[in-house]
Amino acid sequence: MTAVQNAHRISDEAEALTVAADLAAHLAEEAAARDSGRQLPHEQVRALAASGLLALGVPREHGGIDARTETLAEVFRLLAEGDPSIAQIPHSHYTFLEVLRHQGTPAQQEFFYSEVLAGRQFANAQSERGTKTIDIDATTLTEQDGDFVVDGRKYYSTGALFADWIAVRATVPGKTTPAGKPAKAVAYLPRTAAGLSIVDDWDGMGQKTTASGTVTLDAVRVPAFHVVPFSPIFDAPTTYGSQAQILHAAIDAGIAAAALNEGVRAARRARPYFEAGVTDAVDDPLLIQLAGEAAVGVRSATALLREGARSIDAARRNLTEQTAAVASIDAAAAKVAAARASLEASSVLFELGGTRSASDTSNLSRYWRDARTHTLHDPTRWKIQHIGRWTLSSTVPPRHGLL
Repeated sequence: MTAVQNAHRISDEAEALTVAADLAAHLAEEAAARDSGRQLPHEQVRALAASGLLALGVPREHGGIDARTETLAEVFRLLAEGDPSIAQIPHSHYTFLEVLRHQGTPAQQEFFYSEVLAGRQFANAQSERGTKTIDIDATTLTEQDGDFVVDGRKYYSTGALFADWIAVRATVPGKTTPAGKPAKAVAYLPRTAAGLSIVDDWDGMGQKTTASGTVTLDAVRVPAFHVVPFSPIFDAPTTYGSQAQILHAAIDAGIAAAALNEGVRAARRARPYFEAGVTDAVDDPLLIQLAGEAAVGVRSATALLREGARSIDAARRNLTEQTAAVASIDAAAAKVAAARASLEASSVLFELGGTRSASDTSNLSRYWRDARTHTLHDPTRWKIQHIGRWTLSSTVPPRHGLL
């Protein structure tokens, strides 16, 4: 990706929502074609960077507007209505900016926030295969001559092909957390760092253009200034995990809204079923029922998304074990509702549109494929467990970054 040198500076949250809505409309124009041909959205990602939307989380003391989570979630929801793949790309950008907010030194924050304000984009290299616990990363960050060396391999590195900086989560050999687990840190590596390679091998059935490929790290040297502790985030109550999860929920809610809107358009073109005895398909009482049920799901998901985001904002203003727990539970509820709504709406749209909606030419299956692929993030079955325990016995959910 060619770096954006002078990104637009968004002045307030109202402008952020306007910019996001306009960009989402632009992203929607060729989204079906990009998905069909797996055309990577280099131009569109540059437009995202130039828009200033990547800098919404920069604190005011560093030149940003420090947008509320509620606004950020709505920005992601709008972008996902336009193109869910592109909405997924900045998720890790915001997640790893939170690492800097929580654990970066003032000098690190000043440097990296200035990069963000200029339009630089961050992507993740955190997921691994073969490990059975999130407590351990096989990728290592070894101290050497006052700096560090990173070795390992990461998968599902969403957006890495488009990014200027790659945030690599790794184990620090010989160091442990107060709980006795291996200590982790995040190394922020320039995309062009020697020994860092990115392979475009993502072959998911959905979110085809996220470029969620493999990152290989072969003795990559990184200055100590670019290394930020990760494990200490979870030593105390935090909104790190709930914010990451609410943005995932926003993407699902955006898919749900887009799929329902597409289903409505398809219904208006559809031929009515003869037994309904109506001239227009939209007057078929059974289709009306389906549309109503799907609409309730989308509206519920959107409402819970906003409630969860507001809980996170409240916890950030007054962070305690209780407020952090409420934020995690509310974000989990939003994620469950949005996942269900996205799958329901993206399936119902075929009922609304009839046989012609299954045509490959229209590529309406991308909504379901995107929803099914994205909802595999952080299984909702476990979120239900934590919500149930909280409901029955006020059990505080664990702090591990996925709640």
